[in-house]
Amino acid sequence: MEPTAGAFVGREHRLPVRVYYEDTDFTGLVYHASYLRFFERGRTDALRLAGVGHADLLARADPCAFAVTRIAVDFRSAARIDEALEVHSWFEAINGPRLMIRQEITRDGVLVAAAEVEAACIRPGGGARRPPPDMREKLASYLAPTSP
Repeated sequence: MEPTAGAFVGREHRLPVRVYYEDTDFTGLVYHASYLRFFERGRTDALRLAGVGHADLLARADPCAFAVTRIAVDFRSAARIDEALEVHSWFEAINGPRLMIRQEITRDGVLVAAAEVEAACIRPGGGARRPPPDMREKLASYLAPTSP
């Protein structure tokens, strides 16, 4: 059985996650670094479902990968052990080598944490590069509409 990769609803990717003991501190609250892992799972599964999986990127004739270069997180409320959360991800824009992503983690529709993420498309040995045209094409329908 395959694990869930979530689903797209329009441009929004939704991924359900469960809080496990390993995600918490000694009080049963989610440890701050665990939110980063939840956000990463959301971004990775959104990219995979959009046809831009990490393994596929490295297997290309012109291999590339994404590396997070900036993340800003606002923590709004605590999540606890055994709670069901949902990671929401939106691809906002591609600017040169950068992919801008907005993310939220919610519990029963209530905001728990929000993040603004910048990921750079890079060569396997490092160094920024523009995403290949076919990758941009696959992500195009998920990007935020641009204003005129």
